[in-house]
Amino acid sequence: MDTPTDTGFDLPSWDDVKAAHERIGQHIRRTPVLTSKYLNGIAGAELFFKCENFQKAGAFKVRGACNAVFGLSDAVAAKGVATHSSGNHALSLSYAAGRRGITCHVVMPHTAPQAKKDAVIGYGGTITECEPSTASREHVFARVQAETGAEFVHPYNDARVIAGQGTCAKELLEELPDLDVIVAPIGGGGMISGTCVTCGTLAPELQIYAAEPETADDAYQSFRKGEIVAYDAPVTIADGLKVPLKELTWHFVRTGVTEVLLASEREIVDAMRLIWARMKIVIEPSCAVPLATILKNRELFEGKRVGVIITGGNVDLDQLPWLK
Repeated sequence: MDTPTDTGFDLPSWDDVKAAHERIGQHIRRTPVLTSKYLNGIAGAELFFKCENFQKAGAFKVRGACNAVFGLSDAVAAKGVATHSSGNHALSLSYAAGRRGITCHVVMPHTAPQAKKDAVIGYGGTITECEPSTASREHVFARVQAETGAEFVHPYNDARVIAGQGTCAKELLEELPDLDVIVAPIGGGGMISGTCVTCGTLAPELQIYAAEPETADDAYQSFRKGEIVAYDAPVTIADGLKVPLKELTWHFVRTGVTEVLLASEREIVDAMRLIWARMKIVIEPSCAVPLATILKNRELFEGKRVGVIITGGNVDLDQLPWLK
């Protein structure tokens, strides 16, 4: 890993992404890329959806979690792993830990979707609940880690996790090397960071857009102010995008992202339902934000070949937003 002077962190490299892909290959699924003639028509572009909703544990975060867990020495792994997460990283780390036969402790907001809590428990993880704020999450986690001595695997501010997430764009570009643009949702920035690492080598001219809810627009504000802006407890239907950037992911956002685009809550729900209606797949609200921003900013994407990363499909079917 390279160590740049402007962050003080070890940054994952393309070699780390390649090594991650080798390490996690037997534990993940190479997810399909789907298209929709109808969505192409209303977007005015060719859209290629990388469907991580079909990933093991239902989310792209299995990639980073598996890379971190299976990269641990036996001595460190023996103490287990721990994290804080609103859901997908929690269940993904529980999945990875279960595959290695070690314990996993997760701190989750009590408001996290029940489907995600059930998945954590189903994979063998132990949940400690906290309030739905970054401050509460980190405070409770510090206590859990002190009590367990487990290895902290941060949901996104971790070079091992970012390298694993970069394997998603690697697969996409191996299948579609002539993409013009990739659009992915942004919360803490792990997927976007991994995408930046991969595209920096495989497609340096490709544009990377980050998609974010209007009501949780800390990455958007950070991008404009040139420094991290963090919200403690934003309110949005896109529960996976409530967390703020950290130093490591901020490096990639400010150096590798073309623009951060915003979508309203109504636009997010409409895009989620549109994908369900036209592609026959159920995705999380967080994953609908990219399509919402593409349709909202048609002039940016018209006539282009656009990769759209659908990051997960862990949805509570009793709480579909258009049924409320």
